[in-house]
Amino acid sequence: MSQQPKKKEPPVCLPPCDEPCPIERGMRIIGGKWKGSILWYLQGGPLRFNELARLLGGASRKMVNARLKEMEAMGLLTRTVLNDRPIAVQYEITSFGKSALGVLDKLKHWAEENHI
Repeated sequence: MSQQPKKKEPPVCLPPCDEPCPIERGMRIIGGKWKGSILWYLQGGPLRFNELARLLGGASRKMVNARLKEMEAMGLLTRTVLNDRPIAVQYEITSFGKSALGVLDKLKHWAEENHI
């Protein structure tokens, strides 16, 4: 597989939020089902759709696809088409997505410490 040229990251596009609390604003971005796990798995490098769907085990392909589209629209990850026939795409975390990894790491440790 040849090296893809580095793509310019899309601008961050967040839905409007009238909530005054920064925690609520942040949770609207990373708090949806599977979003945290998707970001966590992508920190190791780009993944193809099928690889990511397998890693998420309990999520349907339809759900994974919906979350990936939401996250791409928000600027958390990028989607690159590798092949048209058969279709092959890969996803890669953006710098904005990487900025959430520290929060996810703390959440992971908190859950482990409290046996959640």
